[in-house]
Amino acid sequence: MRTAIFTRLRAMTADDIEQVMEIERESFPSMWPQTAYRRELQNKLARYIVLSELRPPDTAPGQPGGVWGTLRKIVGADPAASDERLLGFIGVWLMVGEAHIVTLAVRESCRRIGIGERLIIACIELAMEAEQEVVTLEVRKSNDVAQRLYEKYGFDRVGLRVRYYTDNNEDAVLMTTRDLFSPSYRARFFRLREEHRARYPDLWT
Repeated sequence: MRTAIFTRLRAMTADDIEQVMEIERESFPSMWPQTAYRRELQNKLARYIVLSELRPPDTAPGQPGGVWGTLRKIVGADPAASDERLLGFIGVWLMVGEAHIVTLAVRESCRRIGIGERLIIACIELAMEAEQEVVTLEVRKSNDVAQRLYEKYGFDRVGLRVRYYTDNNEDAVLMTTRDLFSPSYRARFFRLREEHRARYPDLWT
C-alpha cells in the first residue's frame, strides 16, 4: 500500500543545509558554500523557507495511535517522526519597505507541479505580514519560464543588471511587484493563491 505523503512549509534550519545544497547543485551553475547558508541563518534580515514532504512511518492496524497517532506526531515540527525530504526552498531579505528574493530553487524531480509557485506565494505572504511595500528579485535574462511566473504574480520588469551572473556574465532582469497593499494587487494575489490551492491541494496540507 502506498505511504501517504504530507507537505509543509517551515523555516529552514541548519539541519536542512545538506538537502538545500543538493537542490542548489541541480539548479544553479555555481553554488554557495555551506558556510554562506550558516551565516544567512544568523542574518537578522534573512528569512529562509523550505517546503518538505513528510512520509509518516508505517503504522500497522491495531498498533497504539494508528493513523491519527501518526498524524499528531507529524503536525508541529518533529522530523524524527517521519522521513522528511525537501522539495524546494526560497530565501528573502526583509529590508526597509522591500522584501528581496535572493534565491529560489526546486528539486529537479519535483518541477512543474506548483512547488516554485507555492514558495513565491509564501514569500509574498511573509512580505505582507512584515508590512513590506514591494517584493523584488533578479532573474536571468534567458529564464523566460521564471519571468512568466513572476509576471503572473504582479512582478514588472523595471531594470537590467548587466553581466550580473559571474558564471557566464549573463544579464539579470530586475523585477518588482506593485504595492502589496493596493486593493487591486491584494485582490489579484488572493485570487491566484486560492486557484493554486484548488489545483495543488497536496501542497497545502
